[in-house]
Amino acid sequence: MVSEADHKANDETETKNIPVIEIRNLNKSFGDNHVLRNFNADLYKGENLVVVGKSGSGKSVLIKCIIGLMKPDSGTIHMYGKNIPDLDETELDTIREKTGFLFQSNALYDSMTVRENLEFSLRRHQLKAETEKVNELVMEALTNVGLAETVDMMPAELSGGMKKRIALARTLILKPHIILYDEPTTGLDPITGKEISSLMLEVQKKYKTSSIIISHDMNCIKITSNRVVLLIDGRCYAEGTYEKLKKSNDVKVNLFFE
Repeated sequence: MVSEADHKANDETETKNIPVIEIRNLNKSFGDNHVLRNFNADLYKGENLVVVGKSGSGKSVLIKCIIGLMKPDSGTIHMYGKNIPDLDETELDTIREKTGFLFQSNALYDSMTVRENLEFSLRRHQLKAETEKVNELVMEALTNVGLAETVDMMPAELSGGMKKRIALARTLILKPHIILYDEPTTGLDPITGKEISSLMLEVQKKYKTSSIIISHDMNCIKITSNRVVLLIDGRCYAEGTYEKLKKSNDVKVNLFFE
C-alpha cells in the first residue's frame, strides 16, 4: 500500500507540470443563476486535483462540462489536444474512451452481473477482443480493486463500498489516462470512505493517471489530493496543497477546513 506520507513526499516528482486538461474562462448559467464565472484551472500529468465547494456551488456542473455531458455558455476546456465544447457526439465518444468517469451513484446495471457490467463498458466503446481476452481484462480490473470473487454476483448482493469498487473497476477496464471522480465517498461510512480514498491513491500510483476529484469529504481530500481548488462564487477562489490551504488566514478558505 502507498502511504499518505509517501504520496505527499512524491508530489513534486510524480507531477510533471504538463497540463492534460486546461480550463479557461469557463462560464455556465441557468437563468439568473451564474454557476461558473470565468473559472480557470489546470490538471497536470500524474496528479490528483480535488475541486471543493459548497453544495450547489457548481462542482458537478464543472465535471459534466469537462466530459461533454453539459455544454458551457463560453470558455474552453482543452483535453487531448481538443476543445471539448467544440466536439460533436462522435468526437466526444473518442475522448470518453480514454477518460474514466466514476459516477456518484455508481451507475451499475442492476439486471447485470458484475462481469456483465464490466463487459458492457468494453462493448459500449466497441473494443473488439476475444472472449478469453475480455475475461482477462474483467478479472484484472476486479483484482485491482480487491473483488475478484464478486465476478458472478449481482449488484443487489454488494455493499455500498463494494459497489463503489466495482464502479471503479469498470472505469479501470478501459485503461483511462484521465479519471473524473464525482463525490466518490458520498453515502459511505467513514471507514469505507477512507478505504475508497486509499484505493484511488493506489490507482493513481499504479496507472499514472491524472484525476479531477469532486468532493466535500475532507478525509478523502486529505488522502487523495496533490492539489486543491476552492470553487467559490463560480470562480477558482484559491488553490494549493491541502496543508497550505488549511493554514490559510483567509476566512472563506477557513470555512472548509474547520
